[in-house]
Amino acid sequence: MAFPQGFLWGGATAANQCEGGYNEGGKGLGVPDVITGGTVSEPRHITDGILPGRHYPSHEAVDMYHHYLDDIKLFGEMGFKCYRMSINWSRIFPHGDESEPNQAGLDFYRRVFEACREQGIEPLVTLSHYELPYYLAKHYGGWANPKLIDFYCHYARTVMTEYKGLVRYWLTFNEINCLMMGAFGNIMGAGILPPSEDEPMLFAGVEWDDPQKRFQALHHQFLASAKTVQLGHEIDPDNKIGCMIAGNACYPHTCNPDDVLAAQQKQREQNFYCGDVQVRGAYPSWAPAMWRREGVSIEVAPEEAATLKAGTVDFYSFSYYMSATASADPKVCERGNIFGGAGNEYLKKSDWGWAIDPKGLRYYLEEVYDRYQIPLMIVENGLGAVDEVEADGSVHDTYRIDYLREHIKQMELAIEDGVDLMGYTMWGCIDLVSASTGEMKKRYGFIYVDKDNDGNGTLARSRKDSFYWYKKVIASNGEDLA
Repeated sequence: MAFPQGFLWGGATAANQCEGGYNEGGKGLGVPDVITGGTVSEPRHITDGILPGRHYPSHEAVDMYHHYLDDIKLFGEMGFKCYRMSINWSRIFPHGDESEPNQAGLDFYRRVFEACREQGIEPLVTLSHYELPYYLAKHYGGWANPKLIDFYCHYARTVMTEYKGLVRYWLTFNEINCLMMGAFGNIMGAGILPPSEDEPMLFAGVEWDDPQKRFQALHHQFLASAKTVQLGHEIDPDNKIGCMIAGNACYPHTCNPDDVLAAQQKQREQNFYCGDVQVRGAYPSWAPAMWRREGVSIEVAPEEAATLKAGTVDFYSFSYYMSATASADPKVCERGNIFGGAGNEYLKKSDWGWAIDPKGLRYYLEEVYDRYQIPLMIVENGLGAVDEVEADGSVHDTYRIDYLREHIKQMELAIEDGVDLMGYTMWGCIDLVSASTGEMKKRYGFIYVDKDNDGNGTLARSRKDSFYWYKKVIASNGEDLA
């Protein structure tokens, strides 16, 4: 049997994409609460506060704030061993800089964790999943301001103390390496707001991007993460605290040595820059050269270096959706997929143009484990697709089953090769709002939610074919993939 006993099968969500209740229970505004809906062809917009007549998908999302008991029961029915979720920082500290927490927010998540316990589900909690309090972005400049380190650590200490015994798996920052990307990283990762009152949320190539500010913000997050790892171990020695990287397997576009070097550089910058700091406790040797290329200067004080070294993570978690290729030819790169690169003629693409590459997952697992030699966990992997509801209410999502089956097969091969893989939480186990486009149409879940892109629908839940398939996978510990 490839998958070890105790393997953490489950699913993953983020509060800003599923929770809703944006102004209930004393919650303050988060950055996602001022980001409008979009489509695959029309970008989301970030606005200066909430503008009338605009649709903000996070405000209701799929209303898990009121449906969490039923949703967690459905997760339990599938047999989840683990549920990855996030705590919305502004539900605990509405502005982010308060000394005392919002008790209603603390009580809400306690009820969520107790519901998980009743179903035998281990929570894996992300402390910051693109959910910075809007006040910290608006009045402090987001993570570019070092004051956020103390605000974050206060928040982390509060919730880790509050939920001691209920939660023992934690992630500090979701996809922390998104700050290596321009506009998306600025807004979602760091809460660095654009100068305009109504700005399209593009992934890269915006004039207002300030690499110095962005890399400095990332440095502040590294310090906050390292301090939180130490805090978490002090609060409860049983706590296991991980990093979370947006994984991108990158291949050379051709065997041209220039392409090989381009792929190496992309792999380093996208995957290993953040991983090295959080797992090894120091910036990689090539970081100063990268800073020079980016035109930035990062000064690491001796006490900061000591903090990074003392606060290394217990495990390495990551998201994986697709691979990319790298080319030294900019003309080739212009034809690339959504996250950059040169495309790959050997791979099929999803409805949203994402390359489908199960073997890339195995490649990434083995590369990362060879580098770090600590337990790994896949905390996001899934297929965004258009689901059709039949007359009888069923959803025959064989394409999603096929996608997941092939990725799980590659996980098994990686484990056989010696990779220490501790769990797998499929992304979007229930339909939710897409972070990149703000759509409901781009569905990932095992559970269908009746809601459309414009916010219309009953919010009724129903089981897709993939629900029953994944239940069987978990029950067999990955042996039955038929």
